[in-house]
Amino acid sequence: MNFDFDREIDRNGTASVKHDGRAAYFGTADVLPMWVADMDFAAPEAVTRALAQRAAHPVYGYTFYPDGLYEAFIAWLGKRHGWQVERDWILMAPGVVPSLHAAVLAFAAPGEAVVVQPPVYFPFFSAVTDTGRKLALNPLRLENGRYRIDFAHLERCAADGARLLLLCSPHNPVGRVWSPDELHEILRITRRHDMTVLSDEIHADLVYPGERHTALATLAEPGDRLVTAFAPSKTFNIPGLGLSCLVASDPAQRAALRKVFATLALGHANPFSIAAFEAAYREGEAWLDALLVYLRGNRDFVAASLAEHLPGIRLIQPEGTCLLWLDCRGLGMNDAELQQFLVAKARVGMNPGTAFGAGGSGFMRLNAGAPKRVVAEALERIRTAFEATGSICHREVTGLM
Repeated sequence: MNFDFDREIDRNGTASVKHDGRAAYFGTADVLPMWVADMDFAAPEAVTRALAQRAAHPVYGYTFYPDGLYEAFIAWLGKRHGWQVERDWILMAPGVVPSLHAAVLAFAAPGEAVVVQPPVYFPFFSAVTDTGRKLALNPLRLENGRYRIDFAHLERCAADGARLLLLCSPHNPVGRVWSPDELHEILRITRRHDMTVLSDEIHADLVYPGERHTALATLAEPGDRLVTAFAPSKTFNIPGLGLSCLVASDPAQRAALRKVFATLALGHANPFSIAAFEAAYREGEAWLDALLVYLRGNRDFVAASLAEHLPGIRLIQPEGTCLLWLDCRGLGMNDAELQQFLVAKARVGMNPGTAFGAGGSGFMRLNAGAPKRVVAEALERIRTAFEATGSICHREVTGLM
């Protein structure tokens, strides 16, 4: 099957945060939007068809989660991840970010510590601080161009009484796909200290060809305190539909989560989200396989272009996600200067690294989930802006446009 990821779709006027929200975030709409972790590709045709079929029925009443939804999701986990899940383990949720908050409320008491590993997706921080829990930072270590977990420090956090680890796997924004050895060590530490892990695996399916995501639960032993968050939203570019799930084999953990969800009245299902969820997992595999090849091409294109034409910016080679973590420290700018230059001079809108906490200073996050021409234009705008200032680059980029 052929999928046209080069097709450019005008998202302006759709209340898109990424596009229509530019002015509010950057102070101007005149930036190329390379921020916000949704992609500019059309969702799989099966999803569009399922939504149209559901919309054709003119009654949109209260809806439960049908058998087909669970069957499609369970089959997907078994085929793509070698993870055999039982239906009773699955708790549907209105999104992974609400699930982070629910996990903190369920597994850590007010004032207790929750571990996060910055630089990391910023709702990990607010899920802790907004719920009255204590933030325990276990910063990742950048060694020879690759991020690693500081396990000795993680052990100290656990020994000091941290009750919960919020794990980002694969990691946003640094792009690491954690190895089985690394995941085993996480389980050993949390097991020794009776600490719960919420493993956010929303990017589990966006792993580049040649790499492999390991679901943490496939390595767990009986008694391990583990909940996994999963969703089709990043995989099939449907985050606006807001449906995810939590998977936990332990009935006590599921009960704790259900109690939180009931307290917050988060039990309602959206008929359109349900239709898209099932269709994506049932029929979206060929689309995803083609997408991963395209994203790898964008990643490799960015890496080569930066090395040749923008040597002051270095790509931290990602193993997963559509997000590229750019090390801009070689430009010699502070964070305010870097953001001002990219927005006002280059007219490219990216997420500043400082938004992701400790270790993010001097970095930017670029969303490469866009047609290659758009990614190329972003790089060309940056190159041209540097050329205008008389620094870094002095020759035209060929093959970008």
